[in-house]
Amino acid sequence: MSIASTVSPIAAAAGGSFLLESRAPAEVFTPEDLTGEQRQIAATAARFAREEILPALDEVEHKKPGVLENLMRKAGELGFTAIDIPEEYGGMGMDKTTSALVTDHLSVLASFSTTYGAHVGIATLPLVWYGTEDQKRRYLPKLASSEWIGAYALSEASSGSDAMNIRTRATLSPDGAHYILNGEKQWISNGGIAGLYTVFARITGPEPGPGKFSAFLIERGTPGMTIGAEEHKLGIRGSSTCPLAFQDCKVPAANLLGEAGKGHHIAFNVLNWGRFKLGVACVGSARQALGYMIRYANERHAFGRSIAEFGLIQRKISTCAALLYAAESMIYRTSGMIDACGGQAPDEMASKGAGKPETDGQRGAIPGWLDEYAVECSILKIYGSEMMNVVADELVAVMAGYGYVEEYPAERCYRDARINRIFEGTNEINRLIVTGWLMKRAQRGQLPLQAAIRKVMDAVMEPPSYDAAGGADGPLAREAGALAAMKQISLFAAGVAAQRFAAGLEDQQEVMADLADIVAEVYALESALLRAQKMAAARRAVAPAAAAMTGLLADSGMALAEQAARRVLAACAEGDMLRTQLAILRRLARFTPANTVALSRKVAQQCAHAERYPL
Repeated sequence: MSIASTVSPIAAAAGGSFLLESRAPAEVFTPEDLTGEQRQIAATAARFAREEILPALDEVEHKKPGVLENLMRKAGELGFTAIDIPEEYGGMGMDKTTSALVTDHLSVLASFSTTYGAHVGIATLPLVWYGTEDQKRRYLPKLASSEWIGAYALSEASSGSDAMNIRTRATLSPDGAHYILNGEKQWISNGGIAGLYTVFARITGPEPGPGKFSAFLIERGTPGMTIGAEEHKLGIRGSSTCPLAFQDCKVPAANLLGEAGKGHHIAFNVLNWGRFKLGVACVGSARQALGYMIRYANERHAFGRSIAEFGLIQRKISTCAALLYAAESMIYRTSGMIDACGGQAPDEMASKGAGKPETDGQRGAIPGWLDEYAVECSILKIYGSEMMNVVADELVAVMAGYGYVEEYPAERCYRDARINRIFEGTNEINRLIVTGWLMKRAQRGQLPLQAAIRKVMDAVMEPPSYDAAGGADGPLAREAGALAAMKQISLFAAGVAAQRFAAGLEDQQEVMADLADIVAEVYALESALLRAQKMAAARRAVAPAAAAMTGLLADSGMALAEQAARRVLAACAEGDMLRTQLAILRRLARFTPANTVALSRKVAQQCAHAERYPL
């Protein structure tokens, strides 16, 4: 199958600018904007999931030898493992929206999506972005076809989230022909089935110091590399997770990936995309789990009627559907922005004109959006993984006793969901990234955050000119008012925290996390609202369901934002100052709640009628 597509032109936006600027519905990409070819690709991926992945579920989960590798090679035959690889190296060279689509629709079984995601993302893209011409021609065609599966080896038992503190060492041989690696890696996805490993180590020599953090390409079977036994895991049991050990492992010097001492650029840049794709996989997994929930609720009868008619079951279904809708909306909005950049960051496009991204010597194109959309990628990782956790938990609740036994899918979904909050940097780390990234961009003058904060801080001392409870009229006006209020709350809380802690804010992890949660709710609600407005303008049949889900998100998002802001203020002030700040927060958070019972029933009834997520 030949896969090629183009993306509808959507205006590029600076990373994090959603917090400071307003967007029109036409400026954001949504799933409803997919081209016919993209829809065909999505349908092919969904068919592959239905006809190939799900029938092999039991064999995958029980690690039947060769089954997972065979599925990967079948996916390769359809081009699914070649999407992000340039055509000249056996790939498809496609846009990121199509890449997200395929991951989305293949993510029906977490063990497979973990294997697939690690292979096409963190294991392959470092080579695409940083590899030499020789390295690309040697390895990318094999990765594109899944003849070889890839693995990414950064984590160590003693470092965990402190990735820069790795102990694996590499020394250059006296003749300069090889690097000699010694050390261990832990929790390596695809470790037992990979043919090529991207391994991080510190190059040390006679000079004192910690060494140069660097990356190496190591082939399976290289003398001195040992693959440990498969880990027995809580979830994703069918995926391969093994430790690696290196004892005087000789790696050709030509297999140094990128520049010596620049391995942290590779490690952290590729993790941005890994976080994005993990959010995508959570959307696909949650859609599948919600489908199980809805069908079970329709079929299960109690007290003479379907349990899908009970209000508290409807609340569970609608809560899950609304969270999924928000995550899905953010995913495709973000992919649209990345594609609109053409591989560059928006500021690069403005200063140099649209075209090819910057190159890093002979090592190829380094996309500008890798850092530009770091905050959006971390938000998607946090929101998507926690959304999936809610869906898995509610699936067990709806299925009750059946949800607790292995014979039914809820038990597996529940176990599988937990790892998503650990993968690609824990959610705690990613919360610190969200706030820290915004603050650093502001300090560098790349994001006018400080000016926006000053404007809000000045405005809150004046009589209120805005009321989210009344304000504008028309469809979704209440939700638009909630969004405006949440943006003001986020800037006000950030301003108070910055005044209190200044440069020491980064050491206040609890405050940083609360600020990140408010920012994430802003991005979620705005993405959902703009998509709902776009559907309403196009008079789509599903627009009322989207509007109802947006209404639910506005109420829950406002409650979370106000609660998080209260914690921030209480950590920053006390006495009269705290009471004054809380009074300002109450004014900013004035909001007329919706009849969420009615909205919940409307969404759940749409789901029950469609027998699936309704969009």
